[in-house]
Amino acid sequence: MHVTGVISSIVAKFYKPTERFTCISNPSVTIESSRVNDDFCDCPDGSDEPGTSACSYLSELSPHTPSDISISDSNRTLALPGYYCKNKGHQPSYIPFLAVNDGVCDYTLCCDGSDEWAKAGGIVCENKCKEIGKEWKKQHEQRQKSASTAAKKRKELVADAARRRKEVEDRIDTIGTEIEGAKLKVKDLETALADAERQERAKVIKGPGKASQAQVLAGLAKDRIEELRGSLIEVRSQRDSAKSKVLELETILALFKDEYNPNFNDEGVKRAVRSWEEYAARDKESDGNEAHDRDLDEIAKPDSEGGAIKWEEWEKGEESDIDVLYQIEEYLPPAVRDWVDKKLRDLRLFLIENGIIAPSRGSSGLSDTAESKEVADARNALNAARDGLSGNENELTRHRDDLSQDYGPDDVFRALKGQCVSKDSGEYTYELCWLESTKQKPKKRGGDTGMGNFVGFDTVIVDDELPPDGKGLGSGERRALRYENGQHCWNGPNRSTLVVLACAEADEIWKITEEEKCVYRMEVGTPAVCGNGAERTKSRDEL
Repeated sequence: MHVTGVISSIVAKFYKPTERFTCISNPSVTIESSRVNDDFCDCPDGSDEPGTSACSYLSELSPHTPSDISISDSNRTLALPGYYCKNKGHQPSYIPFLAVNDGVCDYTLCCDGSDEWAKAGGIVCENKCKEIGKEWKKQHEQRQKSASTAAKKRKELVADAARRRKEVEDRIDTIGTEIEGAKLKVKDLETALADAERQERAKVIKGPGKASQAQVLAGLAKDRIEELRGSLIEVRSQRDSAKSKVLELETILALFKDEYNPNFNDEGVKRAVRSWEEYAARDKESDGNEAHDRDLDEIAKPDSEGGAIKWEEWEKGEESDIDVLYQIEEYLPPAVRDWVDKKLRDLRLFLIENGIIAPSRGSSGLSDTAESKEVADARNALNAARDGLSGNENELTRHRDDLSQDYGPDDVFRALKGQCVSKDSGEYTYELCWLESTKQKPKKRGGDTGMGNFVGFDTVIVDDELPPDGKGLGSGERRALRYENGQHCWNGPNRSTLVVLACAEADEIWKITEEEKCVYRMEVGTPAVCGNGAERTKSRDEL
């Protein structure tokens, strides 16, 4: 029995040279061997027509036909996956029964042309497996080389990701030590501030003295004179500026008078010339007196330079007996002075803390709420230490959250985070930033449009034809990134993007589509998903 369209192992098992043929999935049904491949479907499973399209309607993808009625309820599942093309010199493959003897040379799957053995419509399909196989081998070698390079790059990404993770872990250890030290420092500074405030309350503050009437008047007069001096300087500056402008205008008009044409009959020009002549004939005031300006210069000088008034003699008050009393400690030896000062402070603190006397209400010339430099410095140091501690604690939380975040298998996307790849497409440039955001950027005017922010990983099943250059998703399970909550779409949802990944030598956006309103899909190549279970692809012979 000569059978076409069946792999040799199946021929040896089921298509033996006997008088009768037994249907593969229905052994109870037998037919004469001469009815095999007679272009008429006799077996319920179509196994008697491996080389024709007579049983193609049994496929789930084919519509039902009236001939269905003549077949019983036996097993009607196709026993064979399709017409088998040997494709010697290339890769063997199956082609759907529906494409057998349909008058079309299906070289993609059947390069030897055996699917058109009946020469329907006079079509003759040459055997092109040698040429196609040679080209396929060349492309296959390129793909293998590209896959090897991509796998090497993925190893580099994994190593880089491990290094980055180690840096974060080391930084967490360092921050932990810094936080412990910062807590001790804050505790010490809190104690120092409390001591400074306690010492501040113990100070004996000299009460403010009362200024004499002469001192008050001297202060008011000094302020008023300084105010008038400033006004004088401002007025002189304005005067000099006005004089300069007048001189410039006079020069322009004089030149106009000398150069205008008196024969030109323009009444406006003539009136302007007559007005200038009348103005120039008037008696002009003197431009200024140099001696007067020198006097003004002297008046404008500060009192500290001119020496006209010695304000310090008027502002200095007379020393009272109380002032002398406060200076007694200056005559004591240093050791005795320190001992007396300590005892007085301790006594004052004891009296304040026991409610016998009130604490100091500020120093001389300061309000009740003012504090000394020592207290202010201690408070500022404490606040700075607390800010540093808070900053370290926030950084520690951020790094711990980073370690718990999903960065994909082998933490590989940690090495890519924040890096961006873009693609020009018509009026826009599309940008993908790993684990951050996707954007649509207009090439002309207008702002960027956010297409989504990264929310997590996912997997999708794809079934695409892989192009010759390998820049496509192919078929099988693919890793994907979900970007959601992008810029709101007018009269629609917030924009979102599904980024489907496939293995490639370098990061590259291959294709962008809008599957529905403001819901986008990117097909992207990257070495990050090469190998290591990142991709599971069906081979051509898996059926």
